[in-house]
Amino acid sequence: MVKKYLSDIHLEDYAAGYENKKATHKDMVFEGGREFLSLNGEWNYAVDQYDTCLRQNWYRERYVDERGFTLPVDYSFDEWPLMKLPCCWNTFASEYLLYEGPMVFTRKFRYDTADNGRCILRIGAASMLCRVFINGSYIGMHRGASTPFYFDITELLKEENRIILCVDSTRRPEQVPTENTDWFNYGGVFRDIGLITLPGVYIRSFRINLVPDGGFNKIHASVSLSECTEGKAKLKIDELKIDEEVDIVNGKGETEIAADLRLWSPEDPYLYDVTLCFNEDTVSDRVGFREIKVQGREILLNGQSIFLKGISAHEDSTENGRALTDKERIENISLAKELGCNFMRVAHYPHHERMAKLADEMGIMLWEEIPVYWAIRFEREETYEDAHNQLAELIERDYNRASVIIWSVGNENADTDSRLSFMKGLADYAHETDPGRLVSAACLVDEAENRIADRLADSLDIIGVNEYCGWYSPDFERLPELMKNSDPDKPVIITEFGADAMRGNTGDPDRKGTEEYQACVYDRQLDTLLKIDYVKGISPWILYDFRCPRRTSVIQKYYNRKGLLDETKTYRKPAFYVLQKYYRNK
Repeated sequence: MVKKYLSDIHLEDYAAGYENKKATHKDMVFEGGREFLSLNGEWNYAVDQYDTCLRQNWYRERYVDERGFTLPVDYSFDEWPLMKLPCCWNTFASEYLLYEGPMVFTRKFRYDTADNGRCILRIGAASMLCRVFINGSYIGMHRGASTPFYFDITELLKEENRIILCVDSTRRPEQVPTENTDWFNYGGVFRDIGLITLPGVYIRSFRINLVPDGGFNKIHASVSLSECTEGKAKLKIDELKIDEEVDIVNGKGETEIAADLRLWSPEDPYLYDVTLCFNEDTVSDRVGFREIKVQGREILLNGQSIFLKGISAHEDSTENGRALTDKERIENISLAKELGCNFMRVAHYPHHERMAKLADEMGIMLWEEIPVYWAIRFEREETYEDAHNQLAELIERDYNRASVIIWSVGNENADTDSRLSFMKGLADYAHETDPGRLVSAACLVDEAENRIADRLADSLDIIGVNEYCGWYSPDFERLPELMKNSDPDKPVIITEFGADAMRGNTGDPDRKGTEEYQACVYDRQLDTLLKIDYVKGISPWILYDFRCPRRTSVIQKYYNRKGLLDETKTYRKPAFYVLQKYYRNK
């Protein structure tokens, strides 16, 4: 009896039993046009710093033993305080601002069990690990803070149900991202939670795009079902008078259709309403058709050379952390367009899927990336699997978004053999699964030779380059020398440059940290970069100031101050207008 009673407090590897069921990209479900029963709202929660929920198997809700004796328990689910999800707990209450670790969320919900179809639980994002329990059963876990994950819970549902989410925001060296980053580690379930109701056989994946052959007059569509069945799907685009049958063999089908298309571009972000039906299941989407490709050192959009006038942006809010509202996303895109941008680098992890849908509607191109950031454990097989799955989930989620033109497989990683193998594998996967987009990474400059040189470049369509001449590199003359020393055979995007400037810190333009110094850095950088023939895009760092615990100086105060606006986005620093002037004249 003593051994049984003490088992949970002496169990060292208590989490091992929760590793056997993982949600991956293969479990994803196409969501467009589907019925969605939201589970957003008030959830009971408790800080669970010692992971007692996992150690003691709280999800079993065992209140009496086999003899009928009442057992003491360390939880009271329905009496816990309430938090409105989705939410970053760091911004929910001041006492949780710097909390990292496990937190448990639970609620009850009702479900009509008379429905004979399938029910899929969808969680939009939870940082960093999330373990999920339904009605006394463990259903699985997900790694990665920024992509959605799905579980089929049909067989477990009752009229009244309890769901428990164990969310752990702990930074770990083996994770993606690793424990050391340059942004704030928000914890929580910060994207929508809900149930997707489906027929017995349903459309799992639906992809549609312009055939990238330079003709601009053919659409390719593919469908994958939940079962290896036969039949015919029907693709409809009423505006184009398309009503096409798609043969389904072993649960999959594809077709190519000639069409007189109005192409999507930032100047004309035109979208078509598309529906796909198979038996009892119907999905829909609003889709733009465009071609993006590289030819020599040129980037071509719909066959025309284009310069990517961009800005980088984090998913960060003083009020909401990473749980941005649509109003805040629209504001970010509107600020970029005010600058004169046609392009945004949404860094350093997948942002909310609404960002890409809004970019489709508002007309701005996107660079999307996964957080293979700095010193990832490149030699570790499980770390690669994590990164690969996050990339696959991102591609599956945003495949139909015309605005997304570049997948990035990482940022500022040292050029080692293990890193090369790791990131080449990711780049190859992106090319194979989505040949209609470009692949890049934000690479480091070879400091010793002061030139663009990265072995990964052979696997990329575009070379991204982060350089901070005039800020971290004090000698600004290194920038023109860097450009002169380099001779890439493909286009380059300067994915980062910039300088800190705290709002109100004005004065000497030669003193680092002032608004004037930041403006001078922008002026000198742009005057140099826009004359370089192989530089085909710029996304300076960054649109607005964002939280970062590693930045503690008097001009930073736990924020990265390289923003063109302050963290409230109410104040435009002088560098904002410098960039705006160059972009409007480009």
